[in-house]
Amino acid sequence: MIPGFCRDCSAEAGGASRCKACGSPRLLRHAEIAELSVAHVDCDAFYATIEKRDDPSLADKPLIVGGGTRGVVSTACYIARTYGVHSAMPMFKARQLCPDATIIKPNMAKYVEVAREVRTVMRDLTPLVEPVSIDEAFLDLTGTERLHGQSAARSLAQFARDVERKIGITVSIGLSYNKFLAKIASDLDKPRGFAVLGRAEAPSFLAKKPISIIFGVGKVAQERLSRDGFRTIADLQKYDETELMRRLGSEGQRLSRLSRGIDHRKVVPDRDAKSISAETTFNHDIGAMRPLEKILWDLSDRVSARLKAKALSGSTVTLKLKSADFQIRTRARSLNDPTQLARRIFDCGRELLAREIDGTKFRLIGIGVSHLQPAAVADPDDLLDPRGRKAAASERTLDTLRAKFGRDAIVRGIGFEDDSER
Repeated sequence: MIPGFCRDCSAEAGGASRCKACGSPRLLRHAEIAELSVAHVDCDAFYATIEKRDDPSLADKPLIVGGGTRGVVSTACYIARTYGVHSAMPMFKARQLCPDATIIKPNMAKYVEVAREVRTVMRDLTPLVEPVSIDEAFLDLTGTERLHGQSAARSLAQFARDVERKIGITVSIGLSYNKFLAKIASDLDKPRGFAVLGRAEAPSFLAKKPISIIFGVGKVAQERLSRDGFRTIADLQKYDETELMRRLGSEGQRLSRLSRGIDHRKVVPDRDAKSISAETTFNHDIGAMRPLEKILWDLSDRVSARLKAKALSGSTVTLKLKSADFQIRTRARSLNDPTQLARRIFDCGRELLAREIDGTKFRLIGIGVSHLQPAAVADPDDLLDPRGRKAAASERTLDTLRAKFGRDAIVRGIGFEDDSER
């Protein structure tokens, strides 16, 4: 009999189609279930699920979380997905496909807080938690069996129940022996899913999949490989590693190994961020400096808040603009000292923006900070710029007041300033 257990009560699965202890049909069986310990956890329709949790009247309705008519879909609930709506789809198209959908603007502060709660529950399972994005992470539970008194699979099932009961959202889990297969498995049984891919089945399971299932094989690479006769994983499996390296160069080794389910990447906890940024898409194209810089201030303030929350600073500021014809411009400037202050991020971004005001109308603007360093080295006093020291002290006082009374209690921005002061 294939070993397994009930995902709802952890009782042994036995041979029945339902759990004999609680009657649940959610039985998980796999020949290698007690041996596997690398998981990928993905929160189901994360933003939309949180909004439905907070407003039960939305439970049975199609829901889209996204920007205005010119923005894109951040998340669509599973009901809206049946209409063809998906993440990153332009909002106007989503509205056409699902005109009865309820549309909610993203509340990132709320989503980040829920993500922290989920991450905390993950770290109760294992210290080896590698966040991939706000709503997904890899976990390595190797060696935790003695700590938890049960297999990694059972611990993960308990984790899913805890998240659903305590936090009010659902997750889907993929369990395997490496990150590549765990990620694939987590997409097999959504929502509230739990899928397992073992060593014995990996090559045959992968063989019939398109080559695009391999991470890093985008549209351009897929077309190039297709011209060389590689359309499915099975096409890669026909050749040994040496032959694929001869034909495809160094990429051939990676593709050869992944096509056979070999992935030696480790789960690396708390992977360092390379940059922190914020951007927004407008409802109407904008070409004038004044409205653009007002939006840029708000984005700079958001980036500053995130840097401070993570105790980070950065020494390179990058401006991003997308024109009405979807052409992207990126302009960067390095600072003398790393910063985490909104004013300094904004001042640098505004200088970059001023050079791009040439009659072009833009549909998106973004600002980011990279080359991240600890906050301790940020914004050293400049004896030659007493005004700058005063501005920095003022901003930190504002942060203290916001922490006490709430972020929206005190608002500061260029819209409230006299132009002569700048």
